[in-house]
Amino acid sequence: MARGHQKAQSQERNKAKQAAQKKTGHNANQQKKAAMKALTFQCSICRSMMPDPKTYRQHYENKHPNSELPEELKNM
Repeated sequence: MARGHQKAQSQERNKAKQAAQKKTGHNANQQKKAAMKALTFQCSICRSMMPDPKTYRQHYENKHPNSELPEELKNM
C-alpha cells in the first residue's frame, strides 16, 4: 500500500504549511490594519474607501457621473 506512506507525507507537509501560516497570520493582520488606516476618504454614495483626494475624485467622476461632486472635492 504505497498510498499509506504518501498520505503520511502529505499530512506532515500540511502541518508544516499550516504552522508557517499561523506564524505569518499575525503579521498579515498588522498589514491589513495599516492599510485600512491609509484609506481616509469614503465615498458618500457607495461607501468605498480611497487613500487620497485625487483617487476619490477620479472614483466619483467615473462611478457616479450623474451625481454632483461633494463640497470636499469641489475645493480641490
